[in-house]
Amino acid sequence: MRMVFIGECMVELAPEGALYRRGFAGDTFNMAWYACQLAPAWQVDFVSAIGTDAVSDEMAAFIAAAGIGTLHLMRNPDRSVGLYMISLQNGERSFSYWRSHSAARLLAEDAAALEASFAGADLVTLSGITLAILDAKGRDSLAQALQSLRARGGKVAFDPNIRPRLWASAAEMRATITRFAGLSDITLASYDDEATHFGDTSLEASLARYQAAGAGDVVVKNGADPMLACIGGQILTYTGPKVAQIVDTTAAGDSFNAGFLTKWLAGAPAETALSAGATLAAKVIQHRGALAPEALR
Repeated sequence: MRMVFIGECMVELAPEGALYRRGFAGDTFNMAWYACQLAPAWQVDFVSAIGTDAVSDEMAAFIAAAGIGTLHLMRNPDRSVGLYMISLQNGERSFSYWRSHSAARLLAEDAAALEASFAGADLVTLSGITLAILDAKGRDSLAQALQSLRARGGKVAFDPNIRPRLWASAAEMRATITRFAGLSDITLASYDDEATHFGDTSLEASLARYQAAGAGDVVVKNGADPMLACIGGQILTYTGPKVAQIVDTTAAGDSFNAGFLTKWLAGAPAETALSAGATLAAKVIQHRGALAPEALR
């Protein structure tokens, strides 16, 4: 299998006592990192754009060292990479961002290169953040590349991952998320986001809305509470393992996606895929930072 993840990797500053630990992370990159560890025999590639400065070089080396393909990691000499800082309170995280000059905002600038990066992919995964950092032309190029991928038999996974501060307006955000959900074979939504920004009053409402948009399979994640899914026409609920002490919820959804997608793409039963995602996420949130090697042991 070849899995492609497209989006932005950033410098991460994660709290460690009175100081911060520097790393590299970002929603779709986190998914790629976990997927690469879970399915080492598969080809996992990351599509993005970075600069040519020292920190961009370090990021590229870090991605490659994780076993993730960097052939389609484009370079822009006039830009660098974004940065975010995690703040924690009782295990729940909030973020501060510095990303306005990020090269990743131009990752879809070359439509031909973008489409070429998807060639031979069994699955391409993107998020609402991927869409939010692109301009209208970039989104159109991405939509065309995804349509071409699906016409060749490839699949698309989409996590809406709603971050309203990245969007020009709530209306644009909702319309774009709905558009790309309609281009997906699997949409991996989070109920708290859907309730807040789309006004959904139940998991069933979120599921129905994405199905009406044209999404294929749909999973509505729900934190520690039961999630709802429709996979292959089968509707089911699933409750993941309980966690006694949550340390850091950063990348909870990203790790769930990686665990789920590696099983889903391999054709595993729906409950097996949901269990794989929920079990990994439960381990990840017991560690600090987005990437938790300890969760994979």
